[in-house]
Amino acid sequence: MWETCFQIKHHDPDFVGTRRKIMTKLAKRVKANNELVDAAKVYGAAEAIELAKKTANTKFVGSIEVHIRTLIDAKKTDQSVRGTVSLPHGTGKSKRVAAFVTEAKEKEAKDAGAFVAGGEELIKTIKESEKTDFDVAVAEPALMPKLAQIAKILGTRGLMPNPKTGTVGQNIGELIKEIAGGKVNFKNDDSGNVHQIIGKTNFETAKLVENLKSFYQALSQSKPITVKGQFVASMTVNSTMGPGIKFKM
Repeated sequence: MWETCFQIKHHDPDFVGTRRKIMTKLAKRVKANNELVDAAKVYGAAEAIELAKKTANTKFVGSIEVHIRTLIDAKKTDQSVRGTVSLPHGTGKSKRVAAFVTEAKEKEAKDAGAFVAGGEELIKTIKESEKTDFDVAVAEPALMPKLAQIAKILGTRGLMPNPKTGTVGQNIGELIKEIAGGKVNFKNDDSGNVHQIIGKTNFETAKLVENLKSFYQALSQSKPITVKGQFVASMTVNSTMGPGIKFKM
């Protein structure tokens, strides 16, 4: 039955006509954006960000994304790139923080803005439901051994608290406030690339540049000691659904 409905829908003149109009509109937008960008040019950081904002013509307020290709060998564990940085102007996106804490720390976590806070009961709930409706997780050191029960669930979703990313500590309130204030984690993907949102398209260019500089400095400091010579191969910036724009610092 569903297959028949699908076939009727795709042969309906009104449906086909609407789809064609949408595709034509998208093609025109992409073409117009591409004409603004010189694919062979490497722009300065501020100029590239300004251009990314000009190509941000979606109906919603999108993000400004930075993509950096490094020269690490992502297959080697001693060449992985991982770090944290507090963007001075935040990303423009609020984050739901889960705090794995003892009962004595629950109020502190919630007062600091935690989306959810708890200990063994919270761990049990996640273990049974496998639901993680939060963006970042922080934990007290005392709760880390207990998180082993849900390590696979959190780990595969990039949510496992880790001292290296500043998400494990005694001062839970400060950890949560730092994350809410613009602290982000970054790491390389399987191809050795690092991706990071540095703000919204409606941010002032100067603020986006400051966020970019902070991120780039943190990334540079995370260069593995086993990587000799050049670390960064190329960098691009783009708005959500916008074209990539090459730039240099």
